[in-house]
Amino acid sequence: MRKVNIYLIFSLIFLSINAKAQFETFKDSVVQLYGVVMTADSLKGIPAVSIVLKGQNRGTISNEAGVFSIVVLKGDKIEFSSIGFKPKTITIPNNLVGNQYSVVQLMVMDTVYLPATIIKQRPSRQQFERDFVNTVVPYDEIAILQKNNSVTVRRFLMSTLPADGKEASVRYFQQASQKLYYSGQIAPQNIFNPVAWSEFIKAWKRGDFKRKN
Repeated sequence: MRKVNIYLIFSLIFLSINAKAQFETFKDSVVQLYGVVMTADSLKGIPAVSIVLKGQNRGTISNEAGVFSIVVLKGDKIEFSSIGFKPKTITIPNNLVGNQYSVVQLMVMDTVYLPATIIKQRPSRQQFERDFVNTVVPYDEIAILQKNNSVTVRRFLMSTLPADGKEASVRYFQQASQKLYYSGQIAPQNIFNPVAWSEFIKAWKRGDFKRKN
């Protein structure tokens, strides 16, 4: 029993020494990275630069003056990226002495070539009328427009297509206004409304309630 207690004591001492050594190793590997991100040509601070640890979902951004600070580990790779600048990547040295590392990161502007844009003068009223009258529209497109503008097609589209944002918002405000208008009292029923019955009869004659295949 005494030997077991001695073995247990030595095991606890060994585990505590090992845990302390691991903690000291981890503590030594933690680095406070801070610095400033500047333009390479004019040495001006760049705000809102994304500073991200590669391979990890962690990072920070620079402030208005380009200054930043973040906790990293030795050997981590840090990527600096910002719109309009070429991304840069640095590596924290593994043999760094101490737990602080400062950097002045210079970023080079990334030149983007856009396609050429031709700016023309706005046509006069006479030129617009001349071009509008002389524009030849294919007959197929005219036939499609005439077909889509028929009463039957428009009625079918109105009954099947969902309401857009404007129609939905107007309907919502109308319902809210009607609810507030009749707050505290019973709202009238359209079953006794002759105008509603007239619209129902007209819709019935038009065939609005027929089953559509």
